[in-house]
Amino acid sequence: MIYLVFGVVLWSSAHLFKRAAPTQRAAAGDAGRAGVAVAVLISIVLMIIGYQQASGPLFWGRSATMVGLNNLLMLLAIYFMVISVIKVKLNTKVRHPQLTAIKTWAIAHLLVNGDVASFVLFGGLLAWAVVSVILIGKQDGKADVNITSSATKELGAIALTLALYGAVSAAHTSLGYPVFG
Repeated sequence: MIYLVFGVVLWSSAHLFKRAAPTQRAAAGDAGRAGVAVAVLISIVLMIIGYQQASGPLFWGRSATMVGLNNLLMLLAIYFMVISVIKVKLNTKVRHPQLTAIKTWAIAHLLVNGDVASFVLFGGLLAWAVVSVILIGKQDGKADVNITSSATKELGAIALTLALYGAVSAAHTSLGYPVFG
């Protein structure tokens, strides 16, 4: 479990470095950017290893209802991630689509994974995303977003979301984590 905890803390620290210590991050320049990238990669490896090795009590498990809700939320999470790149009309309402995607992803996974390792991983990343939104809001304020979209962009975002959802589902299943069962 220590790898998992350290991975979540390293991920959060690396991502919050810019917001928590903006002067130091700016002074570090490109070397700081590279350091953050390396820290993020290491954190991902630690989280994967730690999650696979973790054990502890199980408070709830999968149910058909929660799996269905999880899948719908995951479709939404992927859509939020897609619209962070392909700007659509919803971007005028959702200020931080990537962080919203992470929060949605974390909540979806907590619905079907009621063990301590999942609380650490998904709960920890959910807390990081919430703190990030708060810090960004305090530092940057709220800017008006004006996006011009088209039916082609909107449909493209939906098509890409469905394709990515299929790919993620296939990868998830091939790694031994059933998506629909």
